[in-house]
Amino acid sequence: MITRQLAEEIVEQTMIRLNRNLNVMDPNGMILASGESERIEKIHEGAAHVARSGETLSITEADLAEWHGVKPGINMPIHFQGKLVGVIGITGNPEELTEISTLVQLTTEMMVHQSLITSHIEWNRKRNELIFEELTSGKPLSAAVHERIFQMDFEGKMSFVTLLIELKKPPSPSHRIIEQLEGHFQKQTVVAGHSQLNEIFLLVANEEPSLMEEELYGLLHFLQKSAPGRIGVGVAVDSIFDIRTSYLAARNALDFGAPGQQLVYFEDVELMALLKRNPQDDLAKFTGRILAGLSEPLCETLTAYFASNKSHTETADRLKIHRHTLSYRLKKILDITGLDPSEFQDAVVLHLALAIRI
Repeated sequence: MITRQLAEEIVEQTMIRLNRNLNVMDPNGMILASGESERIEKIHEGAAHVARSGETLSITEADLAEWHGVKPGINMPIHFQGKLVGVIGITGNPEELTEISTLVQLTTEMMVHQSLITSHIEWNRKRNELIFEELTSGKPLSAAVHERIFQMDFEGKMSFVTLLIELKKPPSPSHRIIEQLEGHFQKQTVVAGHSQLNEIFLLVANEEPSLMEEELYGLLHFLQKSAPGRIGVGVAVDSIFDIRTSYLAARNALDFGAPGQQLVYFEDVELMALLKRNPQDDLAKFTGRILAGLSEPLCETLTAYFASNKSHTETADRLKIHRHTLSYRLKKILDITGLDPSEFQDAVVLHLALAIRI
């Protein structure tokens, strides 16, 4: 069905080019938009006839007595996907309008097609966003969402993965970036949309897990060219109804991944996520107790030491210090904390304290 807004746009855009009055009518013959504003919302009997017959109707001065609410002109059906959705009328002498009428009809149907297709895509996306929101809310699903999920084709899709894409700035236009992301995964994408202003979700069918990493790096490469951002990858789940688990994992990946890390798997931050779920006061007490007395340079030394897998040579190179200086600092850390960074158990405690300090 043609909306009043679309009808007004058709009349405005077409009249600019034709310099003739146009009317757009609904399938009942009511005028939705017209260059003659006094005719809006009145019934055009000629248009109603066109809607019933599906055939173009020319009305001359001599025919006016046969029709109510009409003027001379040509009235043509407007079709969308094989269905009649309205009627377009050009006011004037039909003999003078013959050459341009077919072009007007074609142009109108193209405008209708573009508008209705775009509206349909946007409606589907909004619906998908509502489905995703309900699936990840942790609350019972509505009957409408249940019905829609069962209508979707999940045949052959053994597992699902949630991807959260955090963009540096809002995409413009936002629908275009989502279409491009959907196209990247093609048939693997189940639903996509906005989860937040600067964040897009993709619920992907994980049909070939071995290819997922390759796909993700390709996606990351695409983002860096068009919409720079980060990707959080959730865990795979075996049922669409378990997507909340995958979503929360992807959320944790973004929340606890290093700021400069562009592709973050939940597995990379799982331990950190588990620890950070504890009360902040408890975390602060733990880090304060373990790291008490350590200066910032000593903390930086420990961070570099663990990042270098406890290699003295690599750590010294990172910090641009002599190996003897490094040994001195590690000995000082042991003296202050009572924990030896070179010992596995003590290193774990120190590493966690550094990682979760506030």
